[in-house]
Amino acid sequence: MKNIKTIFIKTVACFFILLFVYASVSKLLDFENFQVQIAQSPLLSAYAGVISYAVIISELIIVLLLIFPNSRLTGLYLSTALMSAFTVYIFLILNYSDFVPCSCGGILEKMGWTEHLIFNILCVIMGGLAVLITESANRKTIRKTAFILVIYNILSCILVIILFFKSEHIIKQENNFTRRFLMHPILKIKSMDLENHSFYFAGAKNEELYLANRSLPQNILAVDSLLKKIVNTKIDLGLSKYPFKKIEIKVKDHNYYIYDGNVPIIFKGKLGDTQNKVISFNDAFFSQLEIIDSNKIAIRTLSSQTKNLILGTILINNNGKNQVTLHPDLLEKQMDGVFDSDGYLSADPITPTVSYIYSYRNQFLVMNHSMQLIHRWRTIDTTKIAQIKVTPLSNGKSKMSKPALKVNGHAIVYRGLIFNPAQLRGRHESLGRWKESKVIDIYNTESQEYIGSMYIDNIKNNSMSDFRVTDEHLYAIVGNQLVQYKLTQPLKKHFKNGEAENRFSE
Repeated sequence: MKNIKTIFIKTVACFFILLFVYASVSKLLDFENFQVQIAQSPLLSAYAGVISYAVIISELIIVLLLIFPNSRLTGLYLSTALMSAFTVYIFLILNYSDFVPCSCGGILEKMGWTEHLIFNILCVIMGGLAVLITESANRKTIRKTAFILVIYNILSCILVIILFFKSEHIIKQENNFTRRFLMHPILKIKSMDLENHSFYFAGAKNEELYLANRSLPQNILAVDSLLKKIVNTKIDLGLSKYPFKKIEIKVKDHNYYIYDGNVPIIFKGKLGDTQNKVISFNDAFFSQLEIIDSNKIAIRTLSSQTKNLILGTILINNNGKNQVTLHPDLLEKQMDGVFDSDGYLSADPITPTVSYIYSYRNQFLVMNHSMQLIHRWRTIDTTKIAQIKVTPLSNGKSKMSKPALKVNGHAIVYRGLIFNPAQLRGRHESLGRWKESKVIDIYNTESQEYIGSMYIDNIKNNSMSDFRVTDEHLYAIVGNQLVQYKLTQPLKKHFKNGEAENRFSE
């Protein structure tokens, strides 16, 4: 009987030695990928750097303890505690995680998470029996041994639970630039060829898209959700009347709007109608414009007093006497008030909110339709101060004297979510994957939480130049391709209904 017990203890020790040696060596050989996996864990993302080293070091220390007879008992205690920690981790993944990630590879890569859970429980039982048998041979009572064993295991489990709650808070509220990629948030459905690379999204209504072309600004291209029905409408731009430099077109509901902020004029026409009328003339010069509704337009302009960028609205009146309201307290100056405040306006077509995301710092604003501030929140990037260098010119203007560090792209807001094409690679992210795709970070405008990120793959070395989100799809222009992606539940479950957001309105 004594020989059987000895053989069992040695067998369990050898099993843990083989398990941990294989696990630690496989992690070391592909350490970058291991860190990426930890960073994508829905429980431990915020501590990917520390945990990736701690797990490997712990496994190797336990192996050394198990090898030598004098320290084998300590090794068995720690082996059981470590497997208990892994067991609790998997239990939390299966029951309390926002999503279930891919299997973690290594010796158990063919197992699913449920099989992992069963395997780990068996390991804990084996380790516990080995400890009890060893301690009974040392004439220690089963009760005392079991008590110590339980304490070891409870402490390891509590550590994992604490890391889970702290990591979730850090990732969603105080992110340290660790991205968490959602599990298959979009699925590529189909694509269609466009004539050239000059197309951009003018707008979308239900599942019908409206594309404009910078090379042929007089055209509006309507494409249905099957990417088959194409209607090309030519509109009157009045090019000979006004000194336009860069004409832009936006579509909202059944109307299209033509503008060029270098000329203080805005045209409006009905879709399908080539003729349009002036709805704003000499009200304001502006560098950006967003259609809030048929009577209100959000703009970004330059203050005549401070010469800083400023947000405002144009209220369209039928009598031609429009009202311009400026909001000087929204954009915060850091250096020059122009380059450091540069960013992108976006109006949510479903909920009554408008967003502005800074290009060179990790911050965005959420406002209601009266441009009253609701939230001022940071993106997961750590660039709080715009890293730009501005040189004043003799004519009173300024220019950037060196390339700036761009943080955020042309973000759009839809159903309470901000979709931001990120410009910088985060911690523990694959450089190869970063070069092959565009990353979109997603934030909740109400709860001020980081939801997660997703990839939009490049096509023939061309990255995404523009995109739009609808209730069912994400559409991206990549090179000369219009690509349709199906939205899946991991993303759609975060959408807000317009009716639920009325408290944000005027």
